[in-house]
Amino acid sequence: MSETAAVSAPATAIPRGNAGTMFNNTWTIAKREFASYFSSALGYIVIGMFLLLVGVLVFFVFNFLERNEATLQSLFEGVAWLSWAISPAIAMRTFAEESRTGTLEMLITQPVRDWEVILGKYLGATGLFAVALGLTFVYPLAISKMGDLDWGPVLGGYLGLFLGGAAYVSFGVMVSSYTKDQITAFFVAFVVGLLFFILNYITPALGSAAPIVVYFSPRFHFDNIARGVIDLRNVIYFLSVISVCLLATARSLDSRRWS
Repeated sequence: MSETAAVSAPATAIPRGNAGTMFNNTWTIAKREFASYFSSALGYIVIGMFLLLVGVLVFFVFNFLERNEATLQSLFEGVAWLSWAISPAIAMRTFAEESRTGTLEMLITQPVRDWEVILGKYLGATGLFAVALGLTFVYPLAISKMGDLDWGPVLGGYLGLFLGGAAYVSFGVMVSSYTKDQITAFFVAFVVGLLFFILNYITPALGSAAPIVVYFSPRFHFDNIARGVIDLRNVIYFLSVISVCLLATARSLDSRRWS
């Protein structure tokens, strides 16, 4: 009797999501996602192009050498302009590539929760952005040797850049989850990210609607943080964008399971 019961017990008796803790599963997926960028040329290309373009913007477009003062305004301008461009390149493959190859369906049926997959992939992609951003820290270190640098706005600026980049990455992850083509995911995230970025520049033409529209601009909230004063409202804005995008990603994965 006991042998019969053992044989007839289903192989899937363990409920989905009980294989390990949420942290361990998320961390494992994040490490795999982060490492995958460097198992191909993508990670090196993204970081290399980002640093090259930052240098071009800092020294040739925003004329850092002509300012004759210990300020990182040129750097922040350059990185802010590039964040919405580099983030789609980082995030485009997170789900789109696995959808194309058919491995996404295998992944979401494993004994891990959808949120563990989403957070793991998101953290892996954000980690690559953090590495690219961290490498620009040579600029404030060099400038601090040249003059008296106020580190408050510097740290505030880097926090704003990271939160802005993390928000753009979350949007790229969301778009990637809705398509099987990386190029499509890149261009959709790129164009929409650009539209939100330039909101801060077109508000003078919006009249009385400007205060409402400008609130949705990542650049507006970054500028506030970059002044060195951390306003909780600006942090909440970026965290809200990330949360909404990841929730939409979860909805996308859930629809795939039932389609």
